Amino acid sequence: MALVEVTELLDSGVHFGHLTRKWDPNMAPYIYMERNGIHIINLYKTAAKLEEASEALAKIAISGRKILFVATKKQAKDIVSEKAGSVNMPYITERWPGGMLTNFVTIRKAVKKMATIDRMKKDGTFLTLSKKERLQVDRLRAKLEKNLGSISEMTRLPGALFVIDIKREHIAIKEAQKLNIPIFAMVDTNSDPRQVDYVIPANDDASKSIEKILTNVTEAIAEGLATRKAEKETKDAEKAAAEAPKEAKVEAKAETTEAPKEAKVEAKAETTEASNEAKVETTEAPKAKKTAAPKAAEAPAAEEIAKEEK
Repeated sequence: MALVEVTELLDSGVHFGHLTRKWDPNMAPYIYMERNGIHIINLYKTAAKLEEASEALAKIAISGRKILFVATKKQAKDIVSEKAGSVNMPYITERWPGGMLTNFVTIRKAVKKMATIDRMKKDGTFLTLSKKERLQVDRLRAKLEKNLGSISEMTRLPGALFVIDIKREHIAIKEAQKLNIPIFAMVDTNSDPRQVDYVIPANDDASKSIEKILTNVTEAIAEGLATRKAEKETKDAEKAAAEAPKEAKVEAKAETTEAPKEAKVEAKAETTEASNEAKVETTEAPKAKKTAAPKAAEAPAAEEIAKEEK
């Protein structure tokens, strides 16, 4: 990444870490210095790690897998819902539902229950319930929407997890580790980076810092999705081009098979007509002979009558 981008990170306050007494020693390689009792993060390393993480996320997007964003802290909720929603990715901004990944089948059942309630409202079944039952169903629907509404389109386990503040989201981290799901995270100086596959050392408390990192990440995901779409279009075009000669061959074969058939039919018709005409001629010839024979017999009789008259 260019120096300008490092400057942008600096302007967004990405370099501010936690108090020195709260630091995690494993974050030492990413810390530049200490100032006024606060650790300062090395932004050159942040820029390099951000680029690495963005490339990996773009590859996951190209493969067609979903990336689940997790951020339940107040200053990150709105930013995550906006940025993740812009690239059509699932996100959790309320309480992390226990077993979200390890017990995904049960979570899917809860999501299906939400879809069932929506279907009831459409087909009129909802109106047949009593007033109390309708109120209970509405409350259940609102609760499910709040906790699981953003993952309603996630039909299988995500291809990766993007976490903001790994200390706060430790349950999500453990579940992802159990299922070997790659973890991308913004890691502050008070967290252990060994829990994460792709570390982005950054300030995870300031909203400006979170927004800056997420903007870069979602742009990379958007590029990956665009690449996937372009590849799909080229494949479809190639498939259509490959099918075109096959169709032409089938048509040509049909024409070649139809032509001899038509020729055979015409030849057969001609032979049948010729044979019919020959039969007619053969049948008419004896008749002509029979009619000629009586006439020939009548000629001498006429001559004898003429002689007698004389």
